[in-house]
Order: sequence, then structure tokens, then C-alpha cells
Amino acid sequence: MTTDTRETIMQVARTMVQTRGYNGLSFRELAKEVGIKSASIHYHFPTKGDLGAALAKRYTEDGLAYLEGLRAGSDDLRMWMQGYTDIFRQALVNDNRMCLCGIMSAEFDDLPPEVRTEVEAFNALNIRWLTQVLTVCRPQLSDEERQQQALAIYAAVEGAQLIARGRDDIQVFDQTIQTYRSVGLLP
Repeated sequence: MTTDTRETIMQVARTMVQTRGYNGLSFRELAKEVGIKSASIHYHFPTKGDLGAALAKRYTEDGLAYLEGLRAGSDDLRMWMQGYTDIFRQALVNDNRMCLCGIMSAEFDDLPPEVRTEVEAFNALNIRWLTQVLTVCRPQLSDEERQQQALAIYAAVEGAQLIARGRDDIQVFDQTIQTYRSVGLLP
């Protein structure tokens, strides 16, 4: 088994989870989609939990690189926040998908511990990054107030994505994000 096979499995599995959720991920269907035997998936990922954890960890690592790039590439706070909401929007544009860890969060009680750990890491990353942004634009707030606002922003953006996906209407996301900006939730 090659690294390419592992990467293909992860790419196809990511799409499945983003469209069907973790509970909709089936090794049998995944193997069929990839064009390999189910045993080949088990070679790379012995359990569904191992695959789910690997997906969430990669998603978090990619998210961290993206968010660090936003801040490193510009001093413009509006560009940071536009880039932040754009990544959630892009999932919707890409076949009306959800944030991988957002959809997994909806199934949190059903997730194996190793997947929960990685989903929590993604959630913490978003809150930490937003708290850092709020430190720049809302320095008058206490650390606790910034963390609470960061959680509210993260939840609001994930929620906007969820509602837009349920309506299959990207305009819902765009209008909701614009409303968040106009009322001051988003800097």
C-alpha cells in the first residue's frame, strides 16, 4: 500500500464525512469509491475511529496553517475576518459541504474518544485564533470576555453554515455573515 492510497482514502473519506457526517462514513462504500478492497482501508486505518481521528487531525493542521497565513500575510483585520468566514463559505460552495469538525461536533456523543479529542482540538484552535484577533481589535475586553466572544463568533459562523446548507442556499450564509458584521458580532 502506498502513501498515495492512504491520501486518496483520506480525501474521499473527508468528502463523505463533510456531506454525510461521521456516522455516514462506511468502509465498504469508501473502498468502492476509492476502487480498493475494504481490507486495504483497514491496512491504513484499522478502525473507523482511527480514520476519523486522522481526518480531524489533518483538518485541524490545515486550518492552523490557513489561519496563521491570514495573519502573517496582512495586518488588515478585515482581511483576517473575511478570510476566516470565507473558509466556511468555501465548504458550502464545494458541493454544499459542512466544516468537517462542525459536522462531527453534531455527532459528538457518537464519536469514539480519539475522534472527540481531535474535534475538540479543532474547536479550541478556532477559539484561540479568534481570541487573538479580538486582542488586536478589542483590547479593552478582558481575556475571559474575548474568549467568550470568540466562542460566540465561532458558533455563529458554524451555525450560519449549517442553516445555509440545510436550505441549500449560499445566500443565507452571505446574508447572515453580513448581519453579524453589521450588528458588531464580527469585527
